[in-house]
Amino acid sequence: MSLGELLLSEIEEEIIASRSVIERVPEDKFDWRPHERSMPLGRLATHLAELLMWATKAIELDELDIAPPGAPPKTPAIADSVPEILAMLEEQASAIRATLPTISDEELMKPWTLKAGGRDIMTHTKYEIVRRFVINHLVHHRGQLTVCLRLTGVMVPSTYGPSADENPFV
Repeated sequence: MSLGELLLSEIEEEIIASRSVIERVPEDKFDWRPHERSMPLGRLATHLAELLMWATKAIELDELDIAPPGAPPKTPAIADSVPEILAMLEEQASAIRATLPTISDEELMKPWTLKAGGRDIMTHTKYEIVRRFVINHLVHHRGQLTVCLRLTGVMVPSTYGPSADENPFV
């Protein structure tokens, strides 16, 4: 099995868990945030859905400048509904499903650089970007989202086993 296939297997599990959490986000709480410096709930859910894009970018490109000199700054996606967020997640999932199995192990070991304003922010292998920057990032923000769900009174779904809300033994 190639590294790309191994990564995709792991990503598929995270897609399932992410979908189950996003499905629980109440649209009437999209503007809610636990702290003034926190992302609003709807933006956080949208961010979760768009994170897989970074894996596709890492595979297709050797570098990405998120604020290229002379270009307007990139603005984050803002969805208006849970179905729109789920569609974004599926769009990104489809792209990575088409891309990861085709990449060679050698290509995954090549460096990839994230830039801002022409300056290097980080350089890691494409494998490390997908594994750490994408998968770990996805898990991190999904964890934040589950805490926000709990704080807004929404039952938290199971992700890596039963949640306290879905565990019949608690």
